[in-house]
Amino acid sequence: QVELVESGGGSVQAGGSLRLSCGVSGRTLPHYIMAWFRQAPGKEREFVARINWGGGTTVYEDFVKGRFTISRDSANKIMYLQMDSLNAEDTAVYYCAAVHVSSYAQSGRYDYWGQGTQVTVSP
Repeated sequence: QVELVESGGGSVQAGGSLRLSCGVSGRTLPHYIMAWFRQAPGKEREFVARINWGGGTTVYEDFVKGRFTISRDSANKIMYLQMDSLNAEDTAVYYCAAVHVSSYAQSGRYDYWGQGTQVTVSP
């Protein structure tokens, strides 16, 4: 079992920055994929970025490339999302998620989710 707790959300003006954190408890992580998703009001949840915990390989959705950076602190079991050059379209609830690499290979879905943290960007 993996438990995820997000923090770091808040309100910021366009052009500003925020750093989200996702604390992980439970199983060890070397063979897990961790990701950030977001859901804006009235829209479906969408993928933002992911990181392979063991090797550190990252993947980003096009709309955040060059603005957001995903990283992890293996010693403290925390995943981060550094968000720069924020705009109003980034307003959403941000969720962290996790899945074992073998499960992801079979289903493409994430098994564990945090409760979400609100990010609000004002124009």
